[in-house]
Amino acid sequence: MTAKDSATTGPAIAVGPTADGSAQPGPAAAPASGPLPAGRNGTLPALLGVASFSLTFPSTAWGLESFGPWSLVALRSLLAAAIAGAVLLAARVRVPERQHWAGLAVVAGGVVVGFPLLTTLALQTSTTSHAAVVVGLLPLTTAMFSSVRTGTRPARAFWAAALAGAAVVIAFTVLQSGGGLSAGDLYLFCALLVCAAGYTEGGRLAKVMPGWQVTGWALILTVPLAVAGAAVALPYEPVRWTAHGVIGLAWVAVASTFFGLYVWYRGMAEIGVARASQLQLAQPLLTLIWSFLLLGEEVTPAAPVAAVAVLVCIAATQRAGSGRS
Repeated sequence: MTAKDSATTGPAIAVGPTADGSAQPGPAAAPASGPLPAGRNGTLPALLGVASFSLTFPSTAWGLESFGPWSLVALRSLLAAAIAGAVLLAARVRVPERQHWAGLAVVAGGVVVGFPLLTTLALQTSTTSHAAVVVGLLPLTTAMFSSVRTGTRPARAFWAAALAGAAVVIAFTVLQSGGGLSAGDLYLFCALLVCAAGYTEGGRLAKVMPGWQVTGWALILTVPLAVAGAAVALPYEPVRWTAHGVIGLAWVAVASTFFGLYVWYRGMAEIGVARASQLQLAQPLLTLIWSFLLLGEEVTPAAPVAAVAVLVCIAATQRAGSGRS
């Protein structure tokens, strides 16, 4: 996909200037042959992002079979940054304007470094099903961050459905973990906050530049930190090469970090941060399925019931809309 293709978005462009800085036409001037409505254009990329992210925790568990937590996160960032740098160079993408670098730093700190590091540390003592509680709370937290950052006020029906979906996911994931709290809970709750901030800022930036460029430049920002982290961590965390470890590292670097963030930010730019975040309510259930298939973790018969309830909540949030500024 070219940069020109990636820059094409739906109604998200209406909130500001176009990607090339030209004047934005009003609603009456929109061409009849323009892109599909945002709900149709942006939902598929967001869902692809959710599918990619749903494998992150099981893949991280695999990666920890070969690498220590600090080494895994550093190598993950370096590999993803190498791919992003090659794509940016091949596409001859211009360096972002100065006003965008602060936002890119928030994306880098929250999504590329903070969330992977904190969840990887948590998975040393928590199961992937327990860690899925974070993902269950993430849509609601992201909607709150987005409301504060962008001034959007979702309708009451939106919040009611979002809270109901979050309650279903929390109840289900806590049930799967036996109702207890792990030693990694502090890491998980901190990861929840930094990731929500990174998602919100990335969704905002994806309205003025293609989502893959948001991801690419955020990854480039982390290269010095990742190099330093790898240099320090690898001598102290022995590497034990296994097939699972290599596959896990490859997935979290290529699919979760680069491809997943690209389609996720593109989806958020087109259907809005708050509405896209509610699609992530399905992610914990997908993660539990992958945990059962790949890690052998037990999934109770309550999973189909919870899945139906979550899908109903997602439909309700989409119907309610994302509100007004």
